[in-house]
Amino acid sequence: MSDQRNGDERSATVGASAAGAQRPLLAVGATPLVEVVRWARAALASVGTFELDVPDPDAAARAAPGTAHDRAAPLRTWRAWVDLAEVIGCRCHTPERVAPGVVRIRFSPLEPEAAWHGGTGGAERYEPDGAFAAVRKLEHPGFLVPLLDALERVRPPDGGRVLVLGCHRGDEIEALGWLVPPPSALAVTGVDRVAGALEQARERFPGARFVEADVNDLPSDLGRYHLVIAIDLLQSPGVDDKALLRNVVQRHLETGAGLLLGVPNSRFRGDEVVWGARTKNYRASDLSLVVRDLAAYRRYLQQHGFVTHVGGRYDLLLGAWRPG
Repeated sequence: MSDQRNGDERSATVGASAAGAQRPLLAVGATPLVEVVRWARAALASVGTFELDVPDPDAAARAAPGTAHDRAAPLRTWRAWVDLAEVIGCRCHTPERVAPGVVRIRFSPLEPEAAWHGGTGGAERYEPDGAFAAVRKLEHPGFLVPLLDALERVRPPDGGRVLVLGCHRGDEIEALGWLVPPPSALAVTGVDRVAGALEQARERFPGARFVEADVNDLPSDLGRYHLVIAIDLLQSPGVDDKALLRNVVQRHLETGAGLLLGVPNSRFRGDEVVWGARTKNYRASDLSLVVRDLAAYRRYLQQHGFVTHVGGRYDLLLGAWRPG
């Protein structure tokens, strides 16, 4: 490996890990990013885990954009290397300082996509011992922060009634309590078809009401609400999304009520979340499918007098409310 202390040279060789295994190693320096990406993909395909020696973003002096030094050796931030890991399907491990101003970053391939994506399996995957049960979306900033922002836009009034469709273990109910200040004295109803998940929700939120039901056939006496939440439900296999949306708007929303819909724009590979639209019954991600469905929901809501806002990252969140 070339000595890269000045950040101007680059080479590819094989480096020994602490365990003695040999990994491909690239000393990046001023290597154009497109070459780094091509090399990383080739290393990933041939042997899996690989390493990069890169100028330490925290130690290097940042050159003024467009200067000769910037063009010769652009400083890439930590975000750049995390993004590289994500787009090629890798986990980015904690960097190790190997020389003054140089850090070594190890990249390892992600596990296969979680089995509960893409419509495989039945309701048992959502039971407490199912594959989905280990997912804690509210521990991921890319889920949590946009969700709180969206809930703030459709905030229910104090003493209001809230319906959570596809509530599972009640994460959206918990998030309502994290608004600042949290709305008080809410009457919350959660609906899900998975009995085991509802038992967990009852234990977590004993003051809420939970109904075991299929969202395609909601009970006629379910009532009307000041806020209805349905995150990652409309795209679930077996759900008639257009019919459910019409049913909610026509039968379960109070005048001036809010609505929050979430459409998945990510997948889980092991404990890592990977950006990318994942529409039901499709094996590959395709953002156009998500955009199409969001546009249809938004158009329907606007026709019924709602103001809408779309945000989010790993879940695309459509908030809607009637002014006044």
